[in-house]
Amino acid sequence: MLGPSRQTAEKLSKQLYVQATVAIVKPPLKIAVAGLGTVGAGALQLLDRQADLLAQRAGRRIVVAAVSARDRRRDRGVDLSAVRWYEDAAAMAADPEIDVVVELIGGADGIARRVVDAALDHGKHVVSANKALMAHHGTSLAARAEEKGVTLSFEPSVAGGIPVIKALREGLAGNRLIRLYGILNGTSNYILTTMRETAHEFAEVLAEAQKLGYAEADPSFDIDGIDAAHKLAILASVGFARPVDLSGVYAEGIRHVSRLDIDFAEELGYRIKLLGIARLTEEGLEQRVHPCMVPRSTPIAAVDGVYNAVVAEGDFVGRVVLEGRGAGAQPTASAVAADLIDIAAGRYVAPLGVPTANLRALPGVPIERHQGAYYIRLMVVDQPGVIADVAAALRDEQVSMESMIQRGRAPGEAVPVVLTTHVTVEAAMRRALKKIEALDTVLESPHMIRIEDF
Repeated sequence: MLGPSRQTAEKLSKQLYVQATVAIVKPPLKIAVAGLGTVGAGALQLLDRQADLLAQRAGRRIVVAAVSARDRRRDRGVDLSAVRWYEDAAAMAADPEIDVVVELIGGADGIARRVVDAALDHGKHVVSANKALMAHHGTSLAARAEEKGVTLSFEPSVAGGIPVIKALREGLAGNRLIRLYGILNGTSNYILTTMRETAHEFAEVLAEAQKLGYAEADPSFDIDGIDAAHKLAILASVGFARPVDLSGVYAEGIRHVSRLDIDFAEELGYRIKLLGIARLTEEGLEQRVHPCMVPRSTPIAAVDGVYNAVVAEGDFVGRVVLEGRGAGAQPTASAVAADLIDIAAGRYVAPLGVPTANLRALPGVPIERHQGAYYIRLMVVDQPGVIADVAAALRDEQVSMESMIQRGRAPGEAVPVVLTTHVTVEAAMRRALKKIEALDTVLESPHMIRIEDF
């Protein structure tokens, strides 16, 4: 087969030359980075080491012109001697020479909010890794960015290096989503995975996770579902084109999950995962974060350790699964770089996927109206009539039992009994559990985990 003609080869060579030099021809994109903690340092390192790659993909250089952090002496792994330092990050955001402010401080209000407000007030693009800020104020910030004609990007705020915001906002733009769910917190996923693999209890695994740095000294943000709720509120807004509604997210953590529950789940063919789920129903949009029993055969069941995963189900595309590292300096820095490249290249998409004026006022569906199947674990006195009393409480609330497991016989002693139900309304399930808990033969509060059939 003959190769290209000399004329064609020269033309291709000229095109490649133009592509390689366009980054030098266009003025650089000057950015300011507020917050140089773990993520901030990672972002600086990526921008330094991948500078040529980013310039080729963006069509211009991306240059760190200013930074703001409390400790100037700390080594961030890059040379910052030529970069302007600001004590006041909000003042840095107003610097007329800055094109983009990268906010990596964190927190829904305080200095992080002031930085983003200042940047938008002065007509600067914003990239933020701040899930709390976006979950609490995302809709109003998006509206201000649109009014100012600038970009508000927040890919690094959800699922670390997984490009889930871009996938929902752009890659799946031709679909109406039916359901969106995922493992959105690596700490909880690590704990549940380790409990299953080591047969240790929750408290033991949490303590080990804290030693390894996977869990904070105060782990409540992670293990009580708050972190995942922030992320789900953001994803649901982008995925379903509605205002960000953190108050509408039901959040329940993993403190009550025991090794016994994990063992029973395995026996029943399930894995326990802390999931964030947004689902359209006839009544509106469910937004809920809680432990779930998911079939072992599903992709989400195989995501272990500190990894995150997001599954989107669209009317044309079907099921799309995204999995990767959901936190850490390098994955989050990757997401920061992706947002900066889009801004440098002049690619603009409405922050929440559609203009804020076009967001849908989808009603939220409270958890009490959720319909699904349930796993119930009871600790009861082993004596005649116990199961009949439990069955009567379920019957009275029209909850249908699917299966029951009781191990061994120990007359007069405490034994576990596990029930699974057919699909029922949560309000009825809760009423039945309240009646069951009141029985003299039930020794502790029933443990309930929702079963999700993916």
